[in-house]
Amino acid sequence: MSRPCPCASTKTYAACCEPFLIGRAQPETAEQLMRSRFSAYALGKADYLAATTCAEERAKLDIEELGRYVRAVKCITLKVLATEAGGAADETGTVTFHAKLQINGKRMLHREKSRFVREEGRWAYVDGDTN
Repeated sequence: MSRPCPCASTKTYAACCEPFLIGRAQPETAEQLMRSRFSAYALGKADYLAATTCAEERAKLDIEELGRYVRAVKCITLKVLATEAGGAADETGTVTFHAKLQINGKRMLHREKSRFVREEGRWAYVDGDTN
């Protein structure tokens, strides 16, 4: 049996975020992308995080720095608080969530309202307002 998904859905990793992280499927909603990105943080998949960031913001990313960060952060739990648009037929959407994280031994609650947009038919993370 597969392990629980890091994104805290009720599904197994194999039935939830794994297909997205290994490139077998694409998220159909902004929430699916947000959850898969949380799983990518939890599993240290900086390449997935970069690939699912919108083109304009991706150009500004320092992939080495992102890699160091995902290795330093421990993702504990995720709770989706709200979604606005971001469905299978939408072009934009937002997902508000909070995540319990541990960074350098200190626990923190990260709250964010993330913005997403479709690029070439695929959902991409734009940015977010935090805490």
